[in-house]
Amino acid sequence: MYGCQQHLINTDKDTESVLEFICSESNKLTNCAIYYCRQMFFKAHKYVSSYELDEIMKSNFHFKALRSAVAQQACHKIAESFKSYRKLAKLYREGKLEDKPRLPNYRKRGGLTAVSYPRRWLKLESNQIKFSLGKQLSVWFGLGSFILPMPTILNLKTLKKSEYCLVIDVFMLSLFISNKK
Repeated sequence: MYGCQQHLINTDKDTESVLEFICSESNKLTNCAIYYCRQMFFKAHKYVSSYELDEIMKSNFHFKALRSAVAQQACHKIAESFKSYRKLAKLYREGKLEDKPRLPNYRKRGGLTAVSYPRRWLKLESNQIKFSLGKQLSVWFGLGSFILPMPTILNLKTLKKSEYCLVIDVFMLSLFISNKK
């Protein structure tokens, strides 16, 4: 069982611009992955697995701009949504579902997508969470990582993953924790 805690991110303008850039690159990668999956569905009547999608997207400019684990998380979400569509389409053909499901659609151009960091890529330094950047972003921004405050009521060992995204002009940090005792 997992729980989620959301926290408002108060940070400087430089870190905010890095967050915004990462979320926009994730949005672009998401649209590229959706395009590829839709084309495979329409032309070859094939569903792409998450690992296949990772391999195909590795050469994508937006994939390279992100840390590989972050880019893979974005691709896995797309593959999962197509897998859900496949199951719903089957239910619809069997008459167990009234409304016809639709293929996953593209995200809005210029939008921002939530970015997921798996637990193993997060480090705790002086009671703050350190998010490492990919090689390409490190060169572009001149930083190897950025730091966000760690809520005092959490233990990093119980953290499963973290996501950050823009919600009504404010960045939010969502921390997913394991409730296992």
